[in-house]
Amino acid sequence: MTLTIWVDDWQIQCCGESFGPGDVVSWRLLEVDSEDYADIVGTDRAAEIDFREEHHGREEERAPTRLEVLTAAEVHCRYEVPPGATSDLYQPVPGTTALVPVEKADGWAKSRPDTSFVGYLVTARRVSN
Repeated sequence: MTLTIWVDDWQIQCCGESFGPGDVVSWRLLEVDSEDYADIVGTDRAAEIDFREEHHGREEERAPTRLEVLTAAEVHCRYEVPPGATSDLYQPVPGTTALVPVEKADGWAKSRPDTSFVGYLVTARRVSN
């Protein structure tokens, strides 16, 4: 059984370790609400996300899970202040997401025109110790 895991860009930039397909990692996984990712990757893709990887806070709630990374894709999307907004809060623009498969994820993705790097979608499977 495979899992789909969201890895925030800032989590890996701060204190994560590089990973790629074939690597075995030990991550603390927290269940997600797919609505949290719908604006970034779309409703259908967001519904596939099972967990998010977490390095900060709430670590005591979850023991690390050993996983073999099967695939990793950078997630890029455009952000803008929505038309008619009453604040200057930038939000993801639906339909602008680009997924870029990578062989190594280190948190520092190459810039893409008109989009921002926001994280990774990873497919993985649990491995026994």
